Amino acid sequence: MKLLRYGPRGQEKPGMMDADGTIRDLSAHVDDINSAAISVDGLAKLADINPASLPAVDGDPRLGACVGDIGKFMCIGLNYTDHAEETGMPIPEEPILFAKFNSAICGPDDDIIMPRTSTKLDWEVELGVVIGKDGKYIDEANALDYVAGYCVVNDVSERNFQLEGTGQWVKGKACDNFGPTGPWLVTKDEVGDPQNLDLWLEVNGNRYQDGNTSTMIFNVAHIVSYLSNLFTLQVGDVISTGTPPGVGAGMNPPVYLNVGDKVRLGVDGLGEQNQLVVVDKG
Repeated sequence: MKLLRYGPRGQEKPGMMDADGTIRDLSAHVDDINSAAISVDGLAKLADINPASLPAVDGDPRLGACVGDIGKFMCIGLNYTDHAEETGMPIPEEPILFAKFNSAICGPDDDIIMPRTSTKLDWEVELGVVIGKDGKYIDEANALDYVAGYCVVNDVSERNFQLEGTGQWVKGKACDNFGPTGPWLVTKDEVGDPQNLDLWLEVNGNRYQDGNTSTMIFNVAHIVSYLSNLFTLQVGDVISTGTPPGVGAGMNPPVYLNVGDKVRLGVDGLGEQNQLVVVDKG
């Protein structure tokens, strides 16, 4: 299944994408694509619904983040060997963890908001993992049983905030709209092996990132197990699993985003995102 949320920000409705790419309204069955809907029982009920029986949604509505009540938004840093190398940082011996705040979460095509003092705004296409069952101390062999599905994430980053000054990663990762998520959540039964997915990103039509999840240092199962040994993973939590090489900071000379730039990115089978960089008017 492809599950999504559509409508104005803060007023999203639940939807399902049918085989022809038409959005179908799920409002008669669930209140939202939230933790109840993507739990094991919730997904089983949704799987019994014939998409053709649902009302078609007219037009081309805005899409929200594909999960409506994301709890923890966890991110893994330097999880591709060649990305770590391009940044000049050592290959990590265990997953590097940071987080985004809920105010960073936005729809897949919402604008990237450039903070007023930003000088080094960057991009990172990533595979997102959505947790579908609560768990702690999860064995790696069983870790994928706790996954509801997968999605596209752009781990928007401000390198000056992240690495310079006091050098705290969360400052450069958690600004408003720094977490475009979606366009939809694809349930794991339709994705297959999460370690064999192509992912890519373009800026103004120029391809910067081309990678495959097979080159992750720590695979999805390891990451889920590792995090569950730190704290309880809960239904609706999202893990962004790292980016392949080709980020702006890794270019020689570096290339950073500016107001007016257009970013396009995607992961095989999980859809695409399109964003415009705008100045922060807040």
